[in-house]
Amino acid sequence: MVPRTGFRLGSFWVVAVCLTISLAGADGPEGLSSFRQLQAEAPDLNPVVLELALDAAECAWKGGERRHDILSVIDYSLPSVAPRLWVFNMGSKTLIYKELVAHGVGSGEFSATQFSNQHGTKQSSLGLFRTGTTYFGQNGYSLKLHGLERGVNHKALDRTIVIHGAWYVNEDFGKKYGRMGRSWGCPALDPKVAKSLIDTIKDGTLLFVYYPDLDWLNSSEFLRGCDGDSLTAQ
Repeated sequence: MVPRTGFRLGSFWVVAVCLTISLAGADGPEGLSSFRQLQAEAPDLNPVVLELALDAAECAWKGGERRHDILSVIDYSLPSVAPRLWVFNMGSKTLIYKELVAHGVGSGEFSATQFSNQHGTKQSSLGLFRTGTTYFGQNGYSLKLHGLERGVNHKALDRTIVIHGAWYVNEDFGKKYGRMGRSWGCPALDPKVAKSLIDTIKDGTLLFVYYPDLDWLNSSEFLRGCDGDSLTAQ
């Protein structure tokens, strides 16, 4: 079991006294070995965020989600000019992508600080998602997202919160404006990598979106513990 003593709030570490998590993703020698391999692949990913993502994914798989080799993690506590999306191959324990990703215009300017599950907010959503099918829409090649946490992100599909490429997500834009452009809540990507990344994670893989929001961290069924029952929102 990987010990957890706190989590990062922006650039600070906060002791998580009230946060009770099963640590399912890191239990036992095999889980600890996997965690360390993934951490070595992505040393700039907060290890607490990685551990939370593994716990949530393991809980979802135990609850009936199809187990898949691909797991994606977004850490919205990081500024938008920093790469904050990681895509792992859980089979080979390797990092496939580390990319820039936009947040919603309603979530903040340079960094995301506000999140919502409601229509019209243009805010990003937290929690665990399942990727769906692809389609060509207003923003080109796009990937549907199914929010698995009721009250947190379960309206993602109805809100058209999807992964797509966007011209305002690239290093040059960040250097010019000091931030990435912002979406209407979608985790938008650099068009140069959008199609290949979407094709890698589509059709039922899990995406974990993090921010140190205490209400969500202390209430998420995927993080509070997993008893093997189905916990996904319908």
